[in-house]
Amino acid sequence: MNHSITIQSGDVQLSGVLQYPDLHRETRGTRKYPIVVICHGFIGNRIGTDRLFVEAAERLTAQGYLVLRFDYGGCGESTGDYGSGGLDALIEQTRTVLDYVSGLDLVDLDRIILLGHSLGGAVAVLTAARDARVKSLVMWAPVAHPYMDIRNIIGTKAIEEIELTGKSDHMHYELTKRFTDSLAEYQPLTELRGYTGDVLIVHGTADTVIPVDYCFLYQKMFWLRKEGSCDKEVILQADHTFSSKAAREQTFDITLRWIDALGKRRSDWSLWTI
Repeated sequence: MNHSITIQSGDVQLSGVLQYPDLHRETRGTRKYPIVVICHGFIGNRIGTDRLFVEAAERLTAQGYLVLRFDYGGCGESTGDYGSGGLDALIEQTRTVLDYVSGLDLVDLDRIILLGHSLGGAVAVLTAARDARVKSLVMWAPVAHPYMDIRNIIGTKAIEEIELTGKSDHMHYELTKRFTDSLAEYQPLTELRGYTGDVLIVHGTADTVIPVDYCFLYQKMFWLRKEGSCDKEVILQADHTFSSKAAREQTFDITLRWIDALGKRRSDWSLWTI
């Protein structure tokens, strides 16, 4: 069951979809459900390339998870101008979405999961480092060096234009100097130390947008924390959006197994008393 929602974040209205699992009548209103909040990437939307996030949500809800997909400001059906803000705006919008899900009676507050893809992966970890409500983190092909990675996507000519005139048009998005400056200010690989929860990283070897080496670099940095585990899975021949049927199925299966295992571990521990 899908429910269209609008979440106010400052002067921006975030458009989203809250998707429910099959709620059994006898547990409706009493059972708490884990929720997965999906953070899309650079100039993306809640549908995802080739329906990546739609298909992910369908798999997740079929296994008993609530899922919230939303468009960042200026993307999809949300209001605002994506390029006029910076990573700070994306982090704040993500935290506003967490405010919303935390207020839902059906949500298990101990099982709020952020799933971020590409730049959304960097936004997710930066948010998790600032917000203790994020209990688990899933990163698909995550950006590790925001300024360098986005520069490689939009091109050095666009960066030069932004430095010279203060803005540049990229695929009809007007990117401003505030946006590019903010990319340089945030360092996910060092700031991740503020997050103490468990992490899963999934990346493809055929990713030509974000290097698969980031998967190993992120895991190394997460391992240096005093708390929290980090698992990684590298999918052979998978591209940046896991576009092949085989790569997509692997990505979904790996993600579901991982978050299911976390839930089982939590359930097992709850049976112990001291």
